Amino acid sequence: MRALDRKGFRDLRRIWAQTLAIALVMACGVMVLVVMQGAERSLSETRSAYYERQRFADVFASLTRAPRAVLAEVAAIDGVAAVEGRIGFHMVLDLEGLAEPAMGRVISLPADGVPVLNVPILRAGRLPDPLRSDEVALSEPFAQANRLAPGSSFHAIVGGRLRRLTVSGHVLSPEFIYTIGPGSIMPDDRRYGLIWMGEEAAAAARDMGGAFNELALSLTRGANEPAVIAALDRLLAPYGGVGATGRDKQTSHAFLQNELTQLAAMEKVLPPIFLIVSAFLVNMVLGRLIALERHQIGLLKAIGYSRMQIGAHYLKLGAGIGALGVAFGWGIGAWVGQLMTALYSEFFRFPFLLYEPGYSAFVISGLAGMATTLVGALRAVWASVRLPPAVAMSPPAPAMFRPGFLDRVGSALRLRQTSMMILRSLTRWPGRALVTVFGVAASVAVLVTSYFTFDAMDVMVEDVFTHANRQQVTLVLAGAEGLGVLDDARALPGVLFAEGGFALPVRLRVGSESRLTVLEARPAVATLMRVLDADGRPADLPPEGLVLPEGLAADLGLRLGDTVLVELMVAPRETWAVPLAGTIRQALGQGAYMAEAAVFARLGRAAQVAQINLLVDENMLPALYAQIKATPAVAGVMLWTEVRRQFEETMQQNLAMSGIIYTLIGVLITVGVVYNAARIQLSERAHELASLRVLGFSRGEVGFVLVGEIMLLTLVAVPLGWVAGYGFAAAAVKGLSNELVSLPLVVARSTYAMAAAAAIVTALAAALLVRRRLDRIDLVLALKAKE
Repeated sequence: MRALDRKGFRDLRRIWAQTLAIALVMACGVMVLVVMQGAERSLSETRSAYYERQRFADVFASLTRAPRAVLAEVAAIDGVAAVEGRIGFHMVLDLEGLAEPAMGRVISLPADGVPVLNVPILRAGRLPDPLRSDEVALSEPFAQANRLAPGSSFHAIVGGRLRRLTVSGHVLSPEFIYTIGPGSIMPDDRRYGLIWMGEEAAAAARDMGGAFNELALSLTRGANEPAVIAALDRLLAPYGGVGATGRDKQTSHAFLQNELTQLAAMEKVLPPIFLIVSAFLVNMVLGRLIALERHQIGLLKAIGYSRMQIGAHYLKLGAGIGALGVAFGWGIGAWVGQLMTALYSEFFRFPFLLYEPGYSAFVISGLAGMATTLVGALRAVWASVRLPPAVAMSPPAPAMFRPGFLDRVGSALRLRQTSMMILRSLTRWPGRALVTVFGVAASVAVLVTSYFTFDAMDVMVEDVFTHANRQQVTLVLAGAEGLGVLDDARALPGVLFAEGGFALPVRLRVGSESRLTVLEARPAVATLMRVLDADGRPADLPPEGLVLPEGLAADLGLRLGDTVLVELMVAPRETWAVPLAGTIRQALGQGAYMAEAAVFARLGRAAQVAQINLLVDENMLPALYAQIKATPAVAGVMLWTEVRRQFEETMQQNLAMSGIIYTLIGVLITVGVVYNAARIQLSERAHELASLRVLGFSRGEVGFVLVGEIMLLTLVAVPLGWVAGYGFAAAAVKGLSNELVSLPLVVARSTYAMAAAAAIVTALAAALLVRRRLDRIDLVLALKAKE
């Protein structure tokens, strides 16, 4: 080993604490890059392989009823590669051990047993026998949650009759990687399941012999998807087609794609923060080390070492710090990636989901980490190589200082000498102070961005479950009924109030922009299901005109009073020109709303309801559940209390984990910045601090100079971190909000307080850790120092 390399190892051992602090900060950036890029790659590649193997469809459509002869016409559309027609509907389930009714989505299997598209994977047992109408296959998560093994049975309302169905097997499908029930927002494997049934049995249950009401098709390579969808809509219009959609609108695919988009956004935003802080810290530490070794550098040059060799020596020091940080980041990233994979498996139902980040995540993160370290080291290294030997071996010329503005202010305020030393240090070395402020502000910003998600979720929960939806139970009817059905609902056990709802699939058109959505007809003055204004207060629907969520109105480029073309996707398939009468705040989904009187006046028919929202006496819920299980007109049930419980439980679990991780990250940034700044300050000012002790200043007074400067910079950094954190939160809202979820930009005062407290406490702890070294300084050696 060469002499300079041995010296490098000794230097790293000597500054091991500072090296470790910088390495941990860098490790955070590398870890985030490895985890996010690896998770995105794993999810994306697993999805692609799963879709290809099981022939996941490209276009989906639903309709009222069409003869199977129409499938040949669909197959003849230019760009269509394969077509699958099937029967689908919802039904109420009566499961053993579950007091409340569950809901199942029936999917028919072709007579020959194996679908052409969206092929389910058999996980246990076998597929249903086409000749046995009582056999069904269940989605594996639903079957496991309800302990319905192959051979077991349960009751369901099929075709208006209570029937006993036997489980033949468990399956998974690429069409339902993420499974939620109608109107729900979270997967509920206990109360909502998928049921595959023979085509003949499904047709008998819905009087669909020789017909279908759901359609899936795959496209040829290079096919024009919008053109295929337009042709398909024209073909299915006479059969009650409600508008075909591509994969991007398919619920399961959309949720999974949303997760991939979030991972990509976080991958681009967070790592640069840590890497930039690391670069500054490396520059600080190497700069100080080179200043202390100025005399040694001069000797090395004098005995024949070239500038290149000396520069390479210090660059290797920086590379050593970077390599340590990259190694830590890789190790922690691989571990956190495994935890994230386990978390994903609770929501996304793949037959397998392995965390395989691949080489690219490690290579990119490693190169980024090393490059950042070397860039941070370059400025300090340049200072070491440009000095001639004679100059380097001489002590540096003392800096010229004169009283400045702060000196006059301090004198006027009669500040103590120790306080004046802090102020003079800040004005005479502003670069070092700015690095500390920047690092602590970055820590506060990361904490604010992390904690803000709790505030956003609290607002979403209140909006969705307290202000907008006050009902406890929603009944989904098998078909639209007249308003008289509300009287029947009020007669159910324990019902205190009943309110109807009706929805139409529509396409909104504004110029060249269009959006396929649903138009909900609601009472102008609603009691249970309400819309919220921009401030989150309940609002009444205007008697005329369309009301849209703020995000959807912005996407379509609409302002109040602008005309929207509302194209009905069901009979009478009219197009209405409706003015935009208002916008609302909506956290989940992007539907359109009109007063029910205005909707049915345009339709020219009596008002109807397709779902009923109920306010119920909780003591009567068991009796209500029993009655619902025996009511054929009810095709599905949504229990809002249970949905809220699951939503809060899941969010708290996920946010608690992310909160802990980002708190640790923020703390590590603060420790890395403050500890290094304090160590450098201690080494630079050891002579003057020792002088103060000799002059009679107490340890507390001398320690105040060291700790006070750090804490003053921390206090200056906190409000800057608040501003940056709010900016990051706004960027997160913009990047993570989509058609499925609209995050509110809400940062509570408690969030700012917690972020500030975490940074201040951590900075104080790091400064006090260095202050202990002050007590162990040898006064004689410190006073003999040439500096």
